[in-house]
Amino acid sequence: MTLLPRRSLLAGAAALAAPRIAEAQRDRVLKFIPQSDLGVLDPVWTQAYVTRNHGLLVFDTLYGTDSNFKTTPQMVQGHRVEDDGKLWSLVLRDELRWHDGEPVLARDCVASIRRWAVRDSFGQTLLAFTDELSAPDDKTIRFRLRRPFALLPDALGKAGSNVAAMMPERLANTDPFKQVPELVGSGPFRFNAKERVPGSLVVYERNTAYVPRPDGTPSFTAGPKIAHFDRIEWHVIPDAATAAAALQTGEVDWWEAPTPDLLPLLRRHKELTTPVQDPTGYIGTLRFNHLTPPFNNPALRRAVLGAVSQEDYMIAAAGTDPGAWRDKVGFFCPGTSMATDAGLAVLTGPRDLTRVRQEVAASGYKGEKIALPVPTDFPSLKALGDVGADIFQKIGLNVEYQAADWGTVLQRLAKPEPVEQGGWSAFHTYWSGLDQLNPAVNGSLRANGRAGGRGWPTSPQLEDLRDRWLVATSLEQQQHLAADIQRQALVDVPYIPLGQMLAATAYRRDLTGVLGGFALFWNVRRTA
Repeated sequence: MTLLPRRSLLAGAAALAAPRIAEAQRDRVLKFIPQSDLGVLDPVWTQAYVTRNHGLLVFDTLYGTDSNFKTTPQMVQGHRVEDDGKLWSLVLRDELRWHDGEPVLARDCVASIRRWAVRDSFGQTLLAFTDELSAPDDKTIRFRLRRPFALLPDALGKAGSNVAAMMPERLANTDPFKQVPELVGSGPFRFNAKERVPGSLVVYERNTAYVPRPDGTPSFTAGPKIAHFDRIEWHVIPDAATAAAALQTGEVDWWEAPTPDLLPLLRRHKELTTPVQDPTGYIGTLRFNHLTPPFNNPALRRAVLGAVSQEDYMIAAAGTDPGAWRDKVGFFCPGTSMATDAGLAVLTGPRDLTRVRQEVAASGYKGEKIALPVPTDFPSLKALGDVGADIFQKIGLNVEYQAADWGTVLQRLAKPEPVEQGGWSAFHTYWSGLDQLNPAVNGSLRANGRAGGRGWPTSPQLEDLRDRWLVATSLEQQQHLAADIQRQALVDVPYIPLGQMLAATAYRRDLTGVLGGFALFWNVRRTA
């Protein structure tokens, strides 16, 4: 295919950088193209993956998750469990400091856990099991539980959004529904606010005071986090052809999310590699606003189920390569222990749009406007939005396609207000398979109303099944309950699964140590 004429893509950003940066050695700077612009900086305030990836550069977590989904200590040296599993004492490692030089204290972490837990479904569950969360001294975080909860480290070390990012108490005391006023973490990199150019450039600098874990092997978010680059630059390049050209010429080192149509070109380039970084992939979802008409009507949500073709969605987003996506996907990540086909015939059987239109009419739909925000600067999300808008039109829904950049869409999705007051009706997104491994981490299956995530569904039946799963004592019990959860979800329809995309990333072959999972920047170095 024809690419845009080569030009100096990074000249504008370079002109803004300090003179010392222009003189930096190439092997000390990593240039990266993120999946989208970084519209939100606070990793607790939003579940957006671009913000999660940014957050893990700046903030550390108490526990990490390795490539086998096992949780191991990260900021904590370890923990003690007493009183028949109801008393947990987490002890911080020595020499942990915030980026402003202050020591990391247990009370900072207690405040951080409380703030995170308001916005995260797994965090909400953890606090529901907790009678007391305190800091008896500067190094100890104490959980006194109502009943044993073996998943405590899994909650604090989850790699999916929202991560339990630790921050100083003064920032952690910020209302969780407002963004923190500044970014001060204890992670391996510092955020350089002065050099940020919204829509163009984000800069991070190595935290020279960071003390990695002394033991273990780097694996996903677990093990020692060793920063080999002095500087990480995120260059936002919305045009895919321009991004591909920059990667091929070496003006950038790594493109997080190349578009499917350009992957064949990149795979032919001898200096590039294009692995699938996350084996759990990304699962497309159609999420409804359950608070306002028309999708506060479960009969209408069930009618839409019959119109969805996962194959159509995945071809639009990931192309025709059958190895790039899967259909017949339910509410748990394919290939993992909770995945099931229970009840899926309603979603995977033959599509009949005439019957769906009849069901839409029978549901009582009165032609209310459906606000569908679609991010135009995020190609794989735009593809989902385009298919969804077409489906809505075909089944007789009054859809308003609202094109915007991803950062603006995220701001809008936080609003529970009616469409007439700037709210939304439905939107399309992806969740990593990491976020759909089981009922504990799948926040989109939470049905606890306004206390839940955007969409705010309510279903006592789903909540009861989830509670039973959390205390199940065997894999067989968990799998049985997961199947029941899926059947109930196909009645309540908190969201609709749209298929699994196995997305490739692309980077220069002189980069080594790139970890699996998603875009992580420790352990990565450049070979000579």
